[in-house]
This record gives sequence, C-alpha cells and structure tokens, in this order.
Amino acid sequence: MTQQTGPGGRHTSQTRLQAPPGRGPVSGPRLTRHRVASAAAFFLQGFLFITMTTHLPQIQGQFGLDPATLSLLLLAMVILAGAGSFLAGAVARRADSARALALGLGLIGFGVVGAGLAPGLAVFCAALAVYGVGLGTVDAAMNMQGVALEHRLGRTLLPGFHAAWTAGGIAATLAALAFGDVPMAASVAPFGAVALLLMALPFLRRDRGQAVEGGEHAVSIPWKRLLLVGLVLVLFYMVDTAASTWGPAYLHTLFGTGVGNVAVATLPYLVASLLARLAGDRAVARFGAVPLLRAAAVLSAAALAVVVLATTAELAVVGFALLGFGAGIIAPLSFSAAGAIAAAAGGAADDGVRRARVDSVIARFNQFNYVGALFGSVLTGLVGADSLRYGFALPLVLVLAIVPLARAFRED
Repeated sequence: MTQQTGPGGRHTSQTRLQAPPGRGPVSGPRLTRHRVASAAAFFLQGFLFITMTTHLPQIQGQFGLDPATLSLLLLAMVILAGAGSFLAGAVARRADSARALALGLGLIGFGVVGAGLAPGLAVFCAALAVYGVGLGTVDAAMNMQGVALEHRLGRTLLPGFHAAWTAGGIAATLAALAFGDVPMAASVAPFGAVALLLMALPFLRRDRGQAVEGGEHAVSIPWKRLLLVGLVLVLFYMVDTAASTWGPAYLHTLFGTGVGNVAVATLPYLVASLLARLAGDRAVARFGAVPLLRAAAVLSAAALAVVVLATTAELAVVGFALLGFGAGIIAPLSFSAAGAIAAAAGGAADDGVRRARVDSVIARFNQFNYVGALFGSVLTGLVGADSLRYGFALPLVLVLAIVPLARAFRED
C-alpha cells in the first residue's frame, strides 16, 4: 500500500500493484500478446454470456419450458458456475491460471455448441451444465490472468479488461436486436467454436521451476479484509443483475415499451459501463481507488433514484445509463484489491508461490460474483412483485454501503 497525494493536496491511500520480487515492472511484445489474449477471453466471455441470456425467450419456446422450470435451470447454472470457480482454483494451484483459462474456454465452447445444436431438452440441459461450469472457470481464471498482468506491469489493468467484457456484451446485444429470430444452431453454436479456438491463445504462464506447493497456506491471508472487499463486489452484482435482468421488464410493465424494444434499457447501461471502464485505469492512477469507489456508489444511488422516480421511459433509460457510469468501475477495482491484498500477505515470496496464492484467493473471491447475482435477480423481483419501482429502491439503498466499505481498499 502507498500513500498518494490526491486533488487539493489531500492524501489518499490506494493499493500499490507490485512487480514480482527481484524484478521491476516489465513490458514488451510478449507481455502485449498476453494482454491481448486476456482481453480476447474477456470479450468472448461477455459476448457468449449475453448471447445466451438474450436467447432465453427462444429457448423457452423451443423446449416448452414454463417460467418456473427456466428459473430452476438458471439457478442450477449459477450453482455450477460456483463449482467452476473452485475448479479454476484447483487447476491454477496444480498448473497455473493460463491452463485454467484454456480449460474454461473449452468447457464454454462445448457447452454453447451443444446448447445451440441440442435436439431435445435432455441434451440441452447437459450442455447448459457444461457451460455453467465453464462460465465459472473462465470468470475466475480470466481475473487471475488480469491480476497477474497487473502485478507484472505494476499498474492497474482490470478496468480495461472488464471493458472488453462489456464490449462483448454490447456486441451480443446488437446482434440479438439484429438477428433475434435466427435459430440457435446458426446464431449461437458458431461462437462456441470460436471459444475452442481461443484455447490456443498465449496466456501468461507461471514461471517454471519455482515452488508453488503450499503457497496459499504458507502465510496468513487477511480474510476479514477480503470479506469487506467481497461485500462491495456483492453489492455491485446486485445492482448490475437488477439492471440487466429487470431493466427491460421495468420499461415494459411501467411504461408499455414494446417487447422488441426493451433492450434499450440494457444497451445504454452497457455502453456507459464500457466508457467508465475504459477510463478506469487512468482514473485510478490519478485519484486512487477509494475516492473513485465512493463517487461510484453515490452516482449509482442517484441513478437508481432517477429510475425509481422516472415518469417516462426516456427518463428511466437516462437513469440506467447513469447507473452504468457509476457502477461500471466497481467490479474491476474489487478484483484488483483482492489480488493486491493476497499478494501483499506473502511478503517476499518468489513469483511462483505468490501467483499460486493470489490465484487461489481470486478463485474463492469470485464466488461473491454469484452471490450478488442471485440477490440482484431474486430480491429485486420479490420486493418489486407489486411494482418494480420498489424492486429498484432496494439496490438504491444498499449500494450506498460501498461508501464506508471503500476503506477496505486501502491501508488504515
């Protein structure tokens, strides 16, 4: 951790991303290839996830699923994603996060191809299960890669990587709007094949010959502090899932927006998130993580207030766009902080031990992602059963808890 002078001469604390012991921050063509490979994985993960969610109505009609059954399938997929996150941690400990990410890409590739070509419900469910495990594996491993690259370069990179995920989601949303009626065999399955090809990308490997056994257990990990950072991630995913899952329904039920146009709630939110994340790396360097997080929480609450109080669909869309600007930076800063905390706990351990420990912590930390997603989808719906205005009022209040929690992102 390091003290920095913020605007107006005020001192702020932020996480200092350190290069491996015995090295300075490094760069070069090889590291650029690693960064491009990781960005491609983030982009494809976002593209495939949004592609699958935008095809839910088509899936429901194709297999004759009632809403309750579809909800159970989605719940099972989230649970399996949690298992996939643990799988990524296990593979990263025994090999490295590059191997874990390649494995995850293979799983989501086979899962998406299988789901797109499934002749019946049983095959579709099996493919969805494979995709769910792969989803969690890629989620954890790509963030491990992002953290490893941050530490290798000695500066914040994750906001940019998460921007690639958002760009993939935007591309998938636009594709769904343009080709929403195309059968899944043509609109989904080919992109699963792309995931299989991406397994060969040059991800950042762990240095050979360095001891990694017992890397996590050789030191005491400050789990209490990581829990506070994890709560910030939960709150973000509550807000994010509420916007992406219930935003279209909000416009449709309250303002009568046509079913074919409800994606207008999601698209401005994603575009604004993309812009916030693209600016995130430089913003962290200039202002520090703690002030950014507090500003993000306040802006997110104000944006949700616009959504809750909106009298027209256009005003609600403005609220969703502001929400993207506010909330977009929270998740990448949370993963950066978790990686920095885990790295600092080990002192001057060699790079192999440090990366193994950080990878293990990130795999567990990633579970907060799914906790927040479940809360966001379930609680917003339950509280908003009579009116989704009440449903969005819940994250409006809860997101303000990030203001005091932000202190966990710095050294007291």
